[in-house]
Amino acid sequence: MIAEKKISKTLLDVEQIRNDFPILHQLVNKKPLIYLDNAATSQKPLTVINAINNYYTQYNSNIHRGAHHLAHLATEAYENARKTVAQHINAAEKEVNFVRGTTEAINLVAATYGRKFITKGDEIIISALEHHSNIVPWQMLCEEKGALLKVIPITDDGEIIFEEYLKLLNEKTKIVSVPYISNALGTINPVKEIIAAAHKAGAIVFIDAAQALPHQKVDVKELDCDFWGFSGHKVFAATGIGILYGKESLLEQMPPYMGGGEMIKNVTFEKTTYNELPYKFEAGTPNIEGGISLGAALNYINNIGLDKISAYEHELLEYGTEKLLEIDELKIIGRAKNKSSVLSFLVGDILPYDLGVLLNEQGIAIRTGHHCCQPLMNRLGIEGTCRASLAFYNTFEELDELVKGIKKAVTILK
Repeated sequence: MIAEKKISKTLLDVEQIRNDFPILHQLVNKKPLIYLDNAATSQKPLTVINAINNYYTQYNSNIHRGAHHLAHLATEAYENARKTVAQHINAAEKEVNFVRGTTEAINLVAATYGRKFITKGDEIIISALEHHSNIVPWQMLCEEKGALLKVIPITDDGEIIFEEYLKLLNEKTKIVSVPYISNALGTINPVKEIIAAAHKAGAIVFIDAAQALPHQKVDVKELDCDFWGFSGHKVFAATGIGILYGKESLLEQMPPYMGGGEMIKNVTFEKTTYNELPYKFEAGTPNIEGGISLGAALNYINNIGLDKISAYEHELLEYGTEKLLEIDELKIIGRAKNKSSVLSFLVGDILPYDLGVLLNEQGIAIRTGHHCCQPLMNRLGIEGTCRASLAFYNTFEELDELVKGIKKAVTILK
């Protein structure tokens, strides 16, 4: 199969979409940029760039507290972005809290809900697939409270062993926190079943959705998760912005994460009364342009259609898998039956970093290393991988170039 004969079955106009992303049209080392590092961060369409530019050139102002025209415009744009997020994930607006990203979302829950409700002897369950940001906050909480952190094992293909998860659940289990999709392997976890089993045991569930939002539709009500976090920069918005969704009943029980302006109703030297949701968890001047950019990014992908995006990226994944496996000694790491568009691989005994450097010389951007998943790499018996992570602006031709680039690098490194 050659790229010229590979035609997508979807109705996605990829060339038109690529025109929306100015950063893709440049040379790196005199080669056309092929950007395959989307699990680390996504590129930004003009609609997002323009939204940020318009904020700073037309209505830059602090939000909520001003009576003047610019403050009104900024507040309206920021709160409209919250409304867009709420509609996108099927949540109430008061359940949508702006944070800096998934890492802060997890830390917020650990530091507020966790500190209030976790006691000595309680148990928290995570999986062997975790990013460090879904390990360390729970470790810190367990150390502070004398709780026990348990880990769901995985198969060699990178799939959670569900039967072992069920064995870990008991009356001491208070929190289960797992990723919707593994950033390192692309494994899509059975989160609905994980949530249902945790609830049956009396535990609450946090879903790390950082890798899910760019690729598929999500519905927090249908899943019945208790908390949910994602990062804007993974979903074509700015860095430094993200969302913590929480069920209203749980958020109401939690103390504030930080103190300061905005998260208060009334302050005296004797006592402070906290603000209503969601502002109770949004102390200080927020990342206003980041929030606005997130609303613009979600509108952009919804206009394209997440069903089309998912279908096209699945075609890319299947094609890339087929082509990569034609390379001698190449092994794909993570062969889950249900996968997102991530291709982690090793080639013989070649160090991932060395391969990444030589691909960069050909204008191809991938990620190398442990991908902030050292325990996962230890479980798989490796130091790290090369990771090509795909978005809907990538093409079959780019995957062909990746394969050519790997073959060329191998001849140099062998």
